[in-house]
Amino acid sequence: MADNGHGYEQGRLDLPFVGICTFAKSPLCLDWDNIKADVAVVGAPFDFGTQWRAGARFGPRSIREASTLFSFGHDGAYDFEDDVVYMPKSKVSMVDIGDADIVHTDTIKSHDNVEYAVRKILKAGALPVVLGGDHSVNIPCINAFDDQGPIHVVQIDAHLDFVDERHGVRFGHGNPMRRAAEKDYVTGLTQLGIRNVSSTAREGYADARRMGSDILSVRDFRKLGVAAVLERVPAGKNYYLTIDIDGFDPSIAPGTGTPSHGGFLYYDMLEFLDGLAQRGNIVGIDLVEVAPEYDHTGMTAILAAQVLLNTLGRIFHHKK
Repeated sequence: MADNGHGYEQGRLDLPFVGICTFAKSPLCLDWDNIKADVAVVGAPFDFGTQWRAGARFGPRSIREASTLFSFGHDGAYDFEDDVVYMPKSKVSMVDIGDADIVHTDTIKSHDNVEYAVRKILKAGALPVVLGGDHSVNIPCINAFDDQGPIHVVQIDAHLDFVDERHGVRFGHGNPMRRAAEKDYVTGLTQLGIRNVSSTAREGYADARRMGSDILSVRDFRKLGVAAVLERVPAGKNYYLTIDIDGFDPSIAPGTGTPSHGGFLYYDMLEFLDGLAQRGNIVGIDLVEVAPEYDHTGMTAILAAQVLLNTLGRIFHHKK
């Protein structure tokens, strides 16, 4: 039987529920000094920064398991609407390097270990994709870019996460965008999906705008439309993309510690992320706050995996 280029006849069928559970069944690379790939995925199973429901420490494991749904042995994934085969294995290589080591109750050491992992990926010339964990893991991710040149942070989230300090806490999941904005190599932030009662008080919003943030709610996003929102993002820049799964509506993403109604739906974000990949260069990604115990259907983790894989597909397709 002819192969036709899709890879079905090249070895095992390797169904989603068979084999070792790496991200999209990518090869496992535990030698961090020998990362040879276009994309390197690392887990950051840390959730000590949460202010309400914990459980995002199990996010990386659940996203990896969900991602096997999209790995049927094809040489890439064909999207008939776009008439494009995304992420062909013959052209885009991806490895899973396991997890950063987490030290229970020690935020600083755990964050340092996440930063170390991201630095190893960047040194290898690969695109880092970090599976959280709570949103505080974005802090060490952004720290790792201090020698990479200017970046613009694009945040998808229900919450602004711009708290400076609260009861001495500076590195929790309500602080990451404030910590990012303080970096001289972060040239600005685009914060999308912000709504309802946020983790940040009114003065935090004023500080965010003063420090270079463009803040849009879901309703703002839909009134403007994807094209107009993309026009607000500085063109031709290096973007660091941070996706909090609670940016999506809990009707499709209930498995998170702080769900917020009125969020994005799948195609809202797919179309925006496709446009973002064309507008500039996405140089790093984290996806955080998947807490699988609150979603026994598994749909939240499946959404996370699908968003990541579709984003990666568009990044490398548009690089051509």
